[in-house]
Amino acid sequence: MPKKPPRTPDLMALLPSWLLSLRAERKSASTIGSYERGVRMFVAWCADVERPAVLDKPTVNAWVASLLDAGLEGTTAVARQLAVRRFSDWLAAEGEIPADALLGLKPPKMDTKVVEPLTEAELKALLKACSGPEFIDRRDEAIVRLMLETGTRAGECASMLLDDVDLASGVAIVRRGKGGKGRFVPFGPQTARSIDRYKRARASHRLASSPALWLGDRGKEFGYSGLWKALGTRANAAGLVGFHPHQLRHTAAHRWLAAGGSEGGLMSVAGWSRPDMLMRYTRARAADRAAEEARKLNLGDL
Repeated sequence: MPKKPPRTPDLMALLPSWLLSLRAERKSASTIGSYERGVRMFVAWCADVERPAVLDKPTVNAWVASLLDAGLEGTTAVARQLAVRRFSDWLAAEGEIPADALLGLKPPKMDTKVVEPLTEAELKALLKACSGPEFIDRRDEAIVRLMLETGTRAGECASMLLDDVDLASGVAIVRRGKGGKGRFVPFGPQTARSIDRYKRARASHRLASSPALWLGDRGKEFGYSGLWKALGTRANAAGLVGFHPHQLRHTAAHRWLAAGGSEGGLMSVAGWSRPDMLMRYTRARAADRAAEEARKLNLGDL
């Protein structure tokens, strides 16, 4: 008897089981969300082009090419492809498919995008846009100062708990950074004062007993999306064009090195395990820092 062709699994039916497995592995909420979006986008694209939702190299490559053609950022396309690769690996491990057909599939090549750090004038304008006596003013200024000084990611900052910040010692805890790694991040007196002002205003909030550090206005909770929206509003008020909260991480890295901080120290505080990540975040102003260092060295003084 001829062999039956292998069945095509229903990817959307199996997606909840994979997400459950990811939660059991203690993947972060942002990672799980990114993986879920990638798989859903892949299945939706297959339906749009009337192509079977099969996890093989020709189909996935065609999908990624369509994403790039549509103007999707290279880094986002890489993340979307990674989602379906991870899903395919899990399906094979669970016996839902005979083998992982995406094994060895390389991520799409992408141009290196240079992100300009904010200038001192732009930073002052952003902080000025946060100034005011209201609860959200104090909250947003404290967030900007903390992210700018410590280089924490938006998600890391948004998920901080009240007990994660020690104002007396000037240290905050990032409990689960990228890759599930925790670390301590130091901050100075101005940031400590700003957070203290916020905490005093927070004490009268309807959710003051919540363990979360940051709270929303009108008695609401405050998370990752709330942080993006709040800082985007402040940036618009400051006249910053094309701002996104991740710029604060790039700016923090540049300011650290420009002030004479070591690369090793920056990697530790920012939570980077590879030097290439440091270069990616500080490339935009590398020439400026080198020129300033050369002027200080004054090697032509013979």
